[in-house]
Amino acid sequence: MGFTPTSTATCFLIIAPLVVLWCWKLLKWVWLRPKRLERALRAQGLQGNPYSLLIGDTKEMYTVLMQAARSQQSTSSFLSKDKDAAPHITTFNHHIVNKFGKNSFFWEGTKPKVVITDPEQIKEVFNKIQDFEKPKLSPIVKLLGSGLANLEGEKWRTHRKIINPAFHLEKLKVMLPIFLECCDDMVSKWERLLSSNDKSEIDVWPFLQNLTCDIISRTAFGSSYEDGKRIFELLKEQTGLMMKLQNAYIPGWWLLPTTTNKRMKKIDTEIRALLKVVVSSINLYPAHLIISIPFLCSNLLYL
Repeated sequence: MGFTPTSTATCFLIIAPLVVLWCWKLLKWVWLRPKRLERALRAQGLQGNPYSLLIGDTKEMYTVLMQAARSQQSTSSFLSKDKDAAPHITTFNHHIVNKFGKNSFFWEGTKPKVVITDPEQIKEVFNKIQDFEKPKLSPIVKLLGSGLANLEGEKWRTHRKIINPAFHLEKLKVMLPIFLECCDDMVSKWERLLSSNDKSEIDVWPFLQNLTCDIISRTAFGSSYEDGKRIFELLKEQTGLMMKLQNAYIPGWWLLPTTTNKRMKKIDTEIRALLKVVVSSINLYPAHLIISIPFLCSNLLYL
């Protein structure tokens, strides 16, 4: 059965408005709304780069971060001469402030991000949490996990209630022997290096990275210590892969079946599987012994 002129016209009248509406929404998303926000920000005295279609400041951000990474390849001089930590911790924010001043903004794709440094403005943001919502994480960043800092509302209160007891003084005292053991192991490695090498200078940065990983693995995973170390190794690899995707200027690029994207999803699956194994092992403990399990590990039961 073929289409008659009447049915064709009817289909056109139905589809055409939908196409026009979709095109209008797309235009608002990629251009009209960002430009309107840019005008509003500049009217309030904030300065920043002009909006670039879709990519925003992503290209400049990638360039700045890569330049910073190359300049920090010599880890032994990471903060030895430069005592200012800001360029190393919030590299791009620091770059924007130097370029446009303390009242500035930058673009993450189609969304502007405002940089504030005035204590009174920061206080106002913290006091009006209903007006200033936390930014939504991109799907790529979510592969590294969504922690307490990114939660809001009832979910934030639930997680805060679970995690808060872990930082009581008595709980921290229980972990002191583990801290001491990890530090002793690290110092012993330094002593062996000094005894086998005439040089008296040691690059401590890699050791401190491993120390942090070691302490958290032992306190958070207890008898599942090796699983904990494996999780940290995977997270480190995941972070490196995520940094590579900083040069993906096209929205939705992470959805394409590239080698990097496949590896990131595989890592995420393995991490989740390891965490399930840890939680399952905790469930085997008698109830009266759970209090002796390292605090983060026992809290996994309630998340």
